[in-house]
Amino acid sequence: MSRPIRILLADDHTLVRRGVRLILEQEPDLTVVAEAADGVEAVERVRDTEVDLVVLDIAMPRMTGLQAAAEIAQRRNPPRILMLSMHDNEQYFFGALKAGASGYVLKSVADEDLVGACRAAMRGETFLYPGAESTLVRDYLDRLRRGERVPASVLTAREDQVIKLIAEGRSSREIARDLHIALKTVEGHRANILGKLGMRDRVELTRYAIRAGLIEP
Repeated sequence: MSRPIRILLADDHTLVRRGVRLILEQEPDLTVVAEAADGVEAVERVRDTEVDLVVLDIAMPRMTGLQAAAEIAQRRNPPRILMLSMHDNEQYFFGALKAGASGYVLKSVADEDLVGACRAAMRGETFLYPGAESTLVRDYLDRLRRGERVPASVLTAREDQVIKLIAEGRSSREIARDLHIALKTVEGHRANILGKLGMRDRVELTRYAIRAGLIEP
């Protein structure tokens, strides 16, 4: 018998992690070898732990699951990635695929879908939760497979990180420290973000961050 699939589980709620871990470890071919409480920690665990599959909550503090997925997917020989979300939301779903995830599982039916999604991801397949199997989704996946251009985000990945932290109430100095960049660089990103989005202040940026799934309302 081959070894079990080694899984990293990332969610900022301890009870959710515990419940998901119970679901996964009932299966002999699945084992959780590491846990993380946010996106930053998930990226760090991938660096220091050998894993085959990463299961990421889509909305976490410091770095979202989408941001963590995009960073993990850039590694040499990256693990497979699944997104776990409470949101049946087309924007989040497409964002997960674009970030490099192999599938999107709703927390409400995790006990039914997650095990199958893990196995599908390890077979190199894309897992679509039932409500997502529409013509629009199939068309989007077909375009990705053909290498056709798909609409890009208005903001860069770094600008997404900055706007998330601004919306969480961090000061420019705190953002510079967290992202290991200069204070002037943070201020430059902030000016670019406001200009691109046509916004004026933190309140408007926070509303945008909620709509874009960077933070939870």
